[in-house]
Amino acid sequence: MATKPPFQTLADFDVNGKRVLVRVDFNVPLKNGRVTDTQRIARVLPTIRALSERNAKVILLSHLGRPKGKATADLSLRAVVEPLEAMLKPKSVAFAEDCIGEKAARVVATLKPGDIALLENLRFHLGEEKNDAAFASALAALGDLYVNDAFACSHRAHASVAGLAKKLPAAAGPLLEHELSTLEAMLGTPARPIVAIIGGAKISTKLDILHHLAARMDALAIGGAMANTFLLAQGLEIGKSLAEPEMVQTAKAILAQAKENGCGVLLPKDVVVASELKEGIATEIKRVSAVPKSGMILDVGPETVALLSENLQASQTLVWNGPLGAFETPPFDAGTVAVAKIAAERTRDGKLISVGGGGDTIAALHRAGIADDFSYLSTAGGAFLDWLGGKALPGVTALG
Repeated sequence: MATKPPFQTLADFDVNGKRVLVRVDFNVPLKNGRVTDTQRIARVLPTIRALSERNAKVILLSHLGRPKGKATADLSLRAVVEPLEAMLKPKSVAFAEDCIGEKAARVVATLKPGDIALLENLRFHLGEEKNDAAFASALAALGDLYVNDAFACSHRAHASVAGLAKKLPAAAGPLLEHELSTLEAMLGTPARPIVAIIGGAKISTKLDILHHLAARMDALAIGGAMANTFLLAQGLEIGKSLAEPEMVQTAKAILAQAKENGCGVLLPKDVVVASELKEGIATEIKRVSAVPKSGMILDVGPETVALLSENLQASQTLVWNGPLGAFETPPFDAGTVAVAKIAAERTRDGKLISVGGGGDTIAALHRAGIADDFSYLSTAGGAFLDWLGGKALPGVTALG
């Protein structure tokens, strides 16, 4: 018998004719005012459609970027209306020029059962990130029910994530519920050996998760600019490479913890070096012991790819967050793409459970052309890592 989740879901509510505030994750990339990647929008469409079909008045809440409490034209959620309407045809989407107050109330008042509205960027108000009670109350005034369907934001104790859930009858949305149940099924008691690939720029942003993984993984592969700090900790020259010298002692502590717990740490053996991060620039492959002072480490080399491949061949579960190099700028995506293809092949063969999390990770896997071959991809980055690290997620606990 399936265990009932520790929160209410949409199945527990009669939404007919009700104003339903739905926290979604429309923090999408924009270029020249247009959405360049609609994956996050697409993932919540079933929830929006289901509520509309059940005659709810659907009111969508989201943030976009980091406007720091100021209304900024280039971070307006108005840019999301066009692609959202295109995916919801023939439904139209009303847009409110604010997320609280008279402008928002006026749009909400016009909604009929089944209608859909999108409110302006929550982070145009400082109260959102401060989890301000008055701001949460102003949001609550617009709805009868609250639904959190933004797993990617659930690690943040913000007003629309944690505060609002205490102001109205609250439920987990289908996407949030699916993310949690899938991650638990795949990673709650993982098939071993289990390896984690953690990339990105800074140890400081992933410090807790690195400590957690060092104690619980069979192998921990560290890539991206983060690996440079670990190379510094080993006394190696990294030239002009991005690193955090102030985190060297922390890196040493993580290495010691991994050793104590029998977790193998896989650091780059060779790297791709260039004089600057620029497409088409001349590159060299160097051993990590031979990086020139004028060089920048921008990707892992073929020997490192082979090392990671060998480890994947011996593993049954993979957790991946963060690219191995500066993948946005070719040819520094080569290492990430090569390792991703190996993981995808083993997944297709039924020999590996592969779970990826975070926007950069998903973008890199799409670039490699194998995103659909992974067992599961979570659009969440920070929430995925916090869940993996055993942390309570404020947006989830608030629903209980």
